[in-house]
Amino acid sequence: MPQLQIDDLQVEVVRKNIRTLRLSVHMPDGRVRISVPLRTPEAAIRELVTARRAWIQKHQTNFAAREQPRQLAYVSGERHAYQGQAYELRVHPSTGPARVVLQDQQFLDLYVRPDSTPEQRALVLAGWYRQRLREQLPTLLGKWQPVVGAQASAWAIKKMKTRWGTCNIQAKRIWLNLELIKRPLPCLEYVVVHELTHLHERYHNARFWGLMDAFMPDWRQHKAELNRVHLRNNPGADAC
Repeated sequence: MPQLQIDDLQVEVVRKNIRTLRLSVHMPDGRVRISVPLRTPEAAIRELVTARRAWIQKHQTNFAAREQPRQLAYVSGERHAYQGQAYELRVHPSTGPARVVLQDQQFLDLYVRPDSTPEQRALVLAGWYRQRLREQLPTLLGKWQPVVGAQASAWAIKKMKTRWGTCNIQAKRIWLNLELIKRPLPCLEYVVVHELTHLHERYHNARFWGLMDAFMPDWRQHKAELNRVHLRNNPGADAC
């Protein structure tokens, strides 16, 4: 990808068949990218980046301040999150089916074969997380779809590298990041409301945020909590 050095900033330049210049700062290292119309002169790119320098630095500082993910080995004694609470993992050798048991609001008991690898243990725990999130979605939809006044035709859960959730507006199909099950429940609700609101308004414009204020007045608090950490333990995510 072409690079442009502007003072001490290295900027990725992407030329597209678009009408306006779009500047963005990306996780986790704060790299700067600008998408521009095909014939945009270099001087116009430099002017925009220079004018938005304070905005760029603000986002880079915020990213640098976020908690970094730990490298997990899926062994006894590790702390693993579930709905905003940290649980101690206890790995139990077992010849039966692999399973996870939430014990006494303190422990995640993981039953796996004695010769299981960290990758296999990670898959078992991810499957448990997925099932817990799948179980909660009907209740959350029943709560928030009437509030938002929009209904999704389909929902799915998947690992995403850059988003908490995403919405196919034409199909009214919504995906949620599996990592959401590790965050507090209000954060999950925020993403549900956020994606449902896109069924009213495609873009993150004043109308969209005004609707969010009406549907969930405290959404800013939940968004801030979501963005407090890098979510790169298998995927990572930044924002929906």
